[in-house]
Amino acid sequence: MTSKIWFITGASKGFGRIWAEAALARGDRVAATARDTSTLEDLVAKYGDAVAALPLDVNDKPAVDAAVAEAHRRFGRLDVVINNAGYGQFGAIEEVSEADARAQIETNLFGALWVTQAALPIMRAQKSGHIIQISSIGGVNAFGLLGLYHASKWALEGLSQALSQEVKGLGINVTIVEPGGYSTDWSGASARTARPIDAYDPARKHRAETRGRAVPGDPAATGAAMLAIVDAEEPPLRIFFGDGGLPMTRQEYADRIALWEKWDDVSVMAQGAAKNRKAA
Repeated sequence: MTSKIWFITGASKGFGRIWAEAALARGDRVAATARDTSTLEDLVAKYGDAVAALPLDVNDKPAVDAAVAEAHRRFGRLDVVINNAGYGQFGAIEEVSEADARAQIETNLFGALWVTQAALPIMRAQKSGHIIQISSIGGVNAFGLLGLYHASKWALEGLSQALSQEVKGLGINVTIVEPGGYSTDWSGASARTARPIDAYDPARKHRAETRGRAVPGDPAATGAAMLAIVDAEEPPLRIFFGDGGLPMTRQEYADRIALWEKWDDVSVMAQGAAKNRKAA
């Protein structure tokens, strides 16, 4: 198997770190990005020139362009780009400030967009490449107190599905990875929480009880899963990580279809005379 060149955002810890290590351990080369590259020093010490530790804040578009260009300069190509940088914004819709809302969308959506746009010309010239967008089960489902996070991931899902159709004939694959609950610090140190309003305390209590019943996945197990995706001859557009995503989403979509069908008479009513003209 030919060695691959990876570009991974948010590689200092969590999933990004695990995927960087999985790629390096099998002989691939990785441009690993982080806000603080000192967190990557041990990877450089262990793998040497196979790692390019690049400072990057994905909110800074010129810095994104420069980092992608530097990775390409060092390694000569880009085979796998993983948009992993992001965080969770906790808080009811009413609680989230303008600054918090904008920051969530800027990082989770626009950060991935800037990296994607920077990588695409390189991949088009190669006539090959694989862009992997890290979404969430929260990209196809929604839960109270995470509205802005869901907004960012639902937007990323739509962007990425459209992208997959645009690049289908250019040799570029797109995969949206949708992890469930894992024992990372996504809801801990990496998260941001809005100033609470007492009226939403019952919703917070219910959400905490629900999360308390969940069995988190092992982040280390995702390394082999990510390798399987990038090595697949025909990688999926969407894939869940964890065993909870499919049953949860199967029920979600069944509920949606049932509701649409219940109100279909009104939907048809809204078509107006155009329906009658078509029938005639």
